[in-house]
Amino acid sequence: MINTSSPWGKSERRASIDTLTDSVYDLIIIGGGVTGAGIALDAASRGLRPLLIEKADFASGTSSKSTKLIHGGLRYLKQLEFGLVRETGTERAIVHRLAPHLVHPEKMLLPIVEDGEFNLWTATMAISVYDFLAKVKSDDKKQRLSAQETLDSEPQLDDKIVKGGVLYSEYRTDDARLTLELVRQAVAQGAVALSYMECTDIIYSEGRVSGVQLTDRSDGADGIYMVHCAKVISAAGPWVDHLRKIDGSLSSKSIRHTKGVHLVFARKRLPVRQSIYFDDFDGRMIFAIPRGNRTYVGTTDTDYKGDLDNILATDEDADYLLRCANVIFPGAALVPADIQSTWAGVRPLIEESGKSASEISRKDEIFVSDTGLISIAGGKLTGYRKMAQRVLDTLLKRHDDLSATPCKTVDLKIVQPAFADYDAVQARIRDVEELLADTQLGAYRPEYLVTMYGKSSQILVDQLLASDDQSEIALLLLEIDYCCDHEMALTLIDVLERRTARLYFDLDYVREHLDTIVNHMAQRESWDTDRQAQERALLLDRISALNPWYGGE
Repeated sequence: MINTSSPWGKSERRASIDTLTDSVYDLIIIGGGVTGAGIALDAASRGLRPLLIEKADFASGTSSKSTKLIHGGLRYLKQLEFGLVRETGTERAIVHRLAPHLVHPEKMLLPIVEDGEFNLWTATMAISVYDFLAKVKSDDKKQRLSAQETLDSEPQLDDKIVKGGVLYSEYRTDDARLTLELVRQAVAQGAVALSYMECTDIIYSEGRVSGVQLTDRSDGADGIYMVHCAKVISAAGPWVDHLRKIDGSLSSKSIRHTKGVHLVFARKRLPVRQSIYFDDFDGRMIFAIPRGNRTYVGTTDTDYKGDLDNILATDEDADYLLRCANVIFPGAALVPADIQSTWAGVRPLIEESGKSASEISRKDEIFVSDTGLISIAGGKLTGYRKMAQRVLDTLLKRHDDLSATPCKTVDLKIVQPAFADYDAVQARIRDVEELLADTQLGAYRPEYLVTMYGKSSQILVDQLLASDDQSEIALLLLEIDYCCDHEMALTLIDVLERRTARLYFDLDYVREHLDTIVNHMAQRESWDTDRQAQERALLLDRISALNPWYGGE
């Protein structure tokens, strides 16, 4: 049973691999993003024993590249997708209840601008419908603002075009950490989860799926394992069609990849007070969201046909988002040199002929092949729990030899030990603020620690306070150790990009202290000189890829 203090790292991974081919699994789940993690948790909590495999790090694909919102999708009302809005709107509140430190209430400002997508009447009506479908509580329902009230609420907006505004409720998260905690809870419930374990082939018996061939992609390993199980679910996101091709079941419907890019700025360069949802040039909407001492802006929505393992922001992407931001926030006058970091990913949507990238439905769909392979694609981060329930119900209907209880995830806390509610989260943040008041940490760090690590943040706080060095770099080195020992981080990029999001929100700091970071990892992992140089080069390459516009020394 995993809890906040129990180990879950390389040695636990090795132990799982040593028994991989001898163990009996009720099902195999391919893909360690939020959908696969949700399926693993649903299955394990029903009494099944699933094996979850991911070819890279958990959440390394789409599930760490979203806008980092648990939201109902206001814009889907325009596409008349009332069922999608109702389901995801309802799920927001459920996931907030299940992981209150990871899913935070967020007031979203929708400014009404001259010649914009919404006028005050249509925005008010749309959000009224949105509140109704999502069953929003009365104290969280929309507030209609005058032009002056909107500008008072957000002075960075252009006073020449603002006609009014609407304030409504959403939820913010860290998508990669949500995915990771789902995996950890699945393991606590009895699942086996392996990152850097790629499905390189599917095994068949008499024309039916009977298992998978796995290749260990972790450093220094290249083992191949044959794991037999007749129940296989592909939740591989952008790679779903790759597996369907292997299976020979890629038919009329295919996956359409659309690219989403976000740019990160220093908060002082774009000092928005709250999250804002605003018009772009093409009838779409863009978010500007504050997080700590940064503000990020996104997202794009364009077709993507490139390398799925190397998706990066381009000059064209950056130019588009900079123009969008500078129209609504003219005083910022943002330029490429202001970009601190970026992230880019693709959405695995179900192809719909004749529709633009932004018009394609975000509904999920399940495909069942003649061989028995079950695949799921489409969907949204917010809807992961219901997607998991649907695909598992599909599996159970087809395999009456599996004995499972009904779905329990609507009430199953994602993180243990759990906060009772969001008030308890806020109280813990205040406690940590008091404890860290005399350290050298930034003012936003207490909130960062509690909202990223939950009650486990106390481990890091205690370690920091017991140390002679209570600086930012001291905290980061403690996080590296914690993430490697307790959160199955196998590489520095696992830690810095997905466990801590520092490559997105502290990239300049990582660059500044790169040698200290690499040296620390080298010492704990006993790297030789060549390996240390190799890892340093990999990290430098990743830093450059996330911000090719860096103008510093």
